[in-house]
Amino acid sequence: MAGNRAVVYAGPGKVEVRDISYPDLILRDGPGVNPLNVGRKCEHGVILKVITTNICGSDQHMVRGRTTAPSGLVLGHEITGEVIEVGRDVEFIKKGDLVSVPFNIACGRCRSCKERNTNVCLNVNPDRPGSAYGYVDMGGWVGGQSEYVMVPYADFQLLKFPDKEHALEKILDLTMLSDIFPTGYHGAVSAGVKPGSTVYVAGAGPVGLAAAHSAQLLGAAVVIVGDLNSERLAQARSFGCETVNLREHPNLAEQIEHILGVPEVDCAVDCVGFEAHGHGHAHSEAPAVVLNSIMEVTRAGGRLGIPGLYVTGDPGATDEDAKIGTLKIRFGLGWAKSHTFVTGQTPVMKYHRELMMAILNGKAQIAKAVNATLISLEQAPLAYSEFDKGASKKFVIDPHGLVRS
Repeated sequence: MAGNRAVVYAGPGKVEVRDISYPDLILRDGPGVNPLNVGRKCEHGVILKVITTNICGSDQHMVRGRTTAPSGLVLGHEITGEVIEVGRDVEFIKKGDLVSVPFNIACGRCRSCKERNTNVCLNVNPDRPGSAYGYVDMGGWVGGQSEYVMVPYADFQLLKFPDKEHALEKILDLTMLSDIFPTGYHGAVSAGVKPGSTVYVAGAGPVGLAAAHSAQLLGAAVVIVGDLNSERLAQARSFGCETVNLREHPNLAEQIEHILGVPEVDCAVDCVGFEAHGHGHAHSEAPAVVLNSIMEVTRAGGRLGIPGLYVTGDPGATDEDAKIGTLKIRFGLGWAKSHTFVTGQTPVMKYHRELMMAILNGKAQIAKAVNATLISLEQAPLAYSEFDKGASKKFVIDPHGLVRS
């Protein structure tokens, strides 16, 4: 039987590449696996040879020790791969297919899935609705920053690329379909971006850049990206965004007025989440600062897309309330301005096919927007360190050395 190597969380601040078990069509016991999921048979699943798998900002929350993730958890929920084995109940996906894997694990059978809310599937995680590969409190499904991975419910979930050779030519764009591109797009759609909109995107990390690019695809007139990191802001400017350096210019409303002539935008997207920092040179962690600032600068009647991650358990939080996800949000301000809030995981399957078509037909250049950077599996620990220091890159792991850069 073939071996398998994977990126593993080894404790706060530690990431290692280790030998792990080759996958089969059953969910076995291991770090983070819910006892009620142990032994779960997945004849509706497939085994993938991983072609690309990406490092995500939400992985960093675990690596920093800001969640209850156990040591030994195999990381990775952004997966693109070639099918090499199919379960007996798989009818339409075939060996040799090149596919994108939504990071949400969804059964296709429950009420949520039938209503296209695959982000909160009711049948895959005994802890609560919703699941993902290689993530804390998500049922224990083994992560995909590895050479091989098992994917359940294959016929329902997998997005097959229509032309394998063409897809391989655009793999650095198509690898973004598993999470980052649909997540950024969902943030923009949830915020109500439409032709002529003025949009503020909080955060110039990969998801923020994806949201900004998505807002452009949706016809926004002006996209403004705010961050504390000048390198990431330069990346946002590289594809036509306006930017605000909140370290140098802490008053967001004033900076928006300098750009637009008015101190507000039509809609805003939070791509930062619970590890947000306050503005200015002497900034410190302030987990509600982004939510409060986007309410301040979004016009009355506007919408707020919130794909940034917020958690119910944060052992490294600044106060006892934040440790259980209770934040000091100016909800009265949002209520007074009749804001609409859209939160939660992105239902990837709602968007991935249309975004695939945009990529394959040259309408979206998401790899360029997020500065996709190819690395080997063994380089992953260093890439995690660089990403944590603010590198303006989206690291794409090529476990088998198959991608032509």
